Amino acid sequence: MSVQQLRESATMAHLLDALEHKQDIGHYGRLVFAMVARHFLSEAEVVKHLRKDPDFSESEARALYQQVQERGYSPPSRERLLEFQKQQDFPICPNPDNPDACNVYKELTFPEEVYEKISSYHEQKVSS
Repeated sequence: MSVQQLRESATMAHLLDALEHKQDIGHYGRLVFAMVARHFLSEAEVVKHLRKDPDFSESEARALYQQVQERGYSPPSRERLLEFQKQQDFPICPNPDNPDACNVYKELTFPEEVYEKISSYHEQKVSS
């Protein structure tokens, strides 16, 4: 897995570019980055990228990664990503008016267990 694979997603490329330019991508930008990137990069690599955000320390980056990992957060849907974006200044989705933009599930191929977890969640929700 690699950064190059992450760049296949316009959303993730946007976040990576912002981090490379040492921009503050906001709480939800960091959360989205961690939720998606953890499936493509090692913990050290995710933390390294998050540390490029000037308002985020190494201990905060490690804590965020561990929280996302331990709780098994799935990558956000396009709708959830846009909800996150409304709560901060940094635009997580650079083109929210395009209905095909910012859907990481269309832009990337995740490990099978991600899809299984989502499917299981929806089945439980229907049976409740």
